[in-house]
Amino acid sequence: MTDMMVDIAVDIGGTFTDVVALRGGRHVHIAKVPSTPGNLIMGIVQGVERILQQSELTPSQVTRFVHSSTVATNAILEKKGGRTALLATEGFRDSLEIGRQRRSELYNVHIGVQTPTFLAPRRMRAAIRGRMDAAGNELEPLDEQQVLDAVTRLRERYAIEAVAVCYLHSFINPAHERRTRELLAEHFPDLLVSLSSDVDPVFREYERAVSTAFDAYVRPKVSIYLGELERALKDVGLNAHVQVMQSRGGLTTLASAAERPVTMLLSGPAAGVMGGRFSGELSGDHDVITLDIGGTSCDVALVRRGKPILSRDGRIDRYPLRISMVDVNTIGAGGGSLAWVDRSGGLHVGPESAGSDPGPACYGRGGTQPTVTDASVVLGYLNPGYFAGGTMHLDGELAHQAVGRLAAELGLGVPQLARGIHRIVNDRMAEEVRLVSVRRGYDPRHFSLVPLGGAGPVHGGRLAPRLAMKRIVVPATPGVLAAFGLLVSPLEHESTRAFGVRAKDPRMSGMGGLLAELTEKGDAQMARDGVPAERIRTSRFADVRYVGQSYELEVELAAGAAAQMVPQAVAAFHELHQRIYGHNDPAQEVEFVNLRVVHRAEHVPPQLEVSATQRNLAQALKETRPAWFDDDTGYQDTPVYERILLPPEERLQGPVIIEQVDTTTVVYPGQTAWVDAAGNVIITFDESAAS
Repeated sequence: MTDMMVDIAVDIGGTFTDVVALRGGRHVHIAKVPSTPGNLIMGIVQGVERILQQSELTPSQVTRFVHSSTVATNAILEKKGGRTALLATEGFRDSLEIGRQRRSELYNVHIGVQTPTFLAPRRMRAAIRGRMDAAGNELEPLDEQQVLDAVTRLRERYAIEAVAVCYLHSFINPAHERRTRELLAEHFPDLLVSLSSDVDPVFREYERAVSTAFDAYVRPKVSIYLGELERALKDVGLNAHVQVMQSRGGLTTLASAAERPVTMLLSGPAAGVMGGRFSGELSGDHDVITLDIGGTSCDVALVRRGKPILSRDGRIDRYPLRISMVDVNTIGAGGGSLAWVDRSGGLHVGPESAGSDPGPACYGRGGTQPTVTDASVVLGYLNPGYFAGGTMHLDGELAHQAVGRLAAELGLGVPQLARGIHRIVNDRMAEEVRLVSVRRGYDPRHFSLVPLGGAGPVHGGRLAPRLAMKRIVVPATPGVLAAFGLLVSPLEHESTRAFGVRAKDPRMSGMGGLLAELTEKGDAQMARDGVPAERIRTSRFADVRYVGQSYELEVELAAGAAAQMVPQAVAAFHELHQRIYGHNDPAQEVEFVNLRVVHRAEHVPPQLEVSATQRNLAQALKETRPAWFDDDTGYQDTPVYERILLPPEERLQGPVIIEQVDTTTVVYPGQTAWVDAAGNVIITFDESAAS
């Protein structure tokens, strides 16, 4: 019976929608279908139908459906969220617009607006009388009639769909915000409401207003999308338990996601990191850097001791987004990134992308500008007849023509320009790896690289030696690893509350009581999601800083009473500050700014089946084709192997190309590759490869 149970995961990318089915916790089935930007649900349905057909499964066998959605992100990037009003304390109506008076581009005299006023323009913001002081005491009662009058006016004039409520000091005492929600539910039941005390209950007025406004702005789109998703799955016969990925790398239910949709904003990149973490651990690598290269972007993240590095100071489209998220650096560098020449004759790659429509020139859909994928075809790395497992044919002639036109403009040979395109994009990716490692006090030489996405294993072999990394771990299904990562992610709930007490203050004794409240809240959320108590693991954290600092570092709190927790947390903070910033001051007084409790329920890790069939290299060899690795040697006849047929532990000396349904792995000259016992391809390199 267990073998009949199936989990399905779907990850939507800029070019392809990836689908993974896990049967009985052992057998993996994968499928890729073109993304449908105009109607994302359509692509999901097509992917589910294809995976069921290919794997000969029935909808009734599917017990869990997991999804990482881009709908919230797209709503912000395309500025197509709901019409949102913002209610703020009188005197603070313009906090969203004033911001922090910081310029992201110091020397750009034509710089645009630096605050997200599009979320709630001034005409759609209202000042409300009523105020709490910094200790949470009521100084002035909430003017309930003013709330109703303001929302009535905004609704009549602007047809608002959502309301963001951000009152001063509500992170200490949320009574006024909660009363506002009650009033709106009573008089405007169809309006969607976001409270700052729910979304981001910590201090710093501007960041709190932005996070709350983002939540309200995407709430209408997310609510509609999740409802349509649930109906579409039922229409294809799936009555599975539906979960969605959050930005911090944990899953949540549809109901919880609808309550706080801002947590879904960066769910796609987080899923890839979780898949990379799992794959690295299978081969004994708990310290890895993931490199997720898709059609439009490249996402880089760091996993230390089996845990992704998290951040609460993220950004989306240059605006601050203060939610817990996997710390992912994203650049516009993917298979569809366009190569172009500036007015001075310099070659650039990206950030503009050909996307999925028309896509690279080799797709044959009307694209004429050369892309990274076209360069890969010219260099011989990709097999035009076996792209996406043969479900899509690439036109090699169109790729050569596109690259050739730009090569003629620059006076270069076609393969030389294609190699130049790869060099530029590889340099940009290597710099991103340095940013997520060296900038945070980590040495990339102590990490392994896990390349994923459709193009990750093509480029990973160039990046890792350049950064002197230990080795490369290519997962079993790198092209759909973001989708697979959904299946190995835990169910998570996070509860945060402002604290603001110095380490030596007698009020620190109240830490235990506040942590108990947060724990109780998380327990209730887990119970609502149907998670048995014995599966729940709880972690406690504090945001800590030196008194007078502007930003905090998160440290984990040990179990026990505050008297034991505080000294240990202070010592951990000093150590962390030294590693990240290169200095600390143990004599300086320390302040605990926020407290956080995370509830986690891990799923039973899959025991993936690794083929035990005896194979030899002769059976795995598909062909030999010319590939260009160096301008001095030109095209070389390079053996091409089918990955699924490779015998375990058999060493392959580069140059070698390894093909599989979802991606292609390039083993460059001076590198050695083999399939380990976990089914991952391990690549190591000698000094010539590093140079």
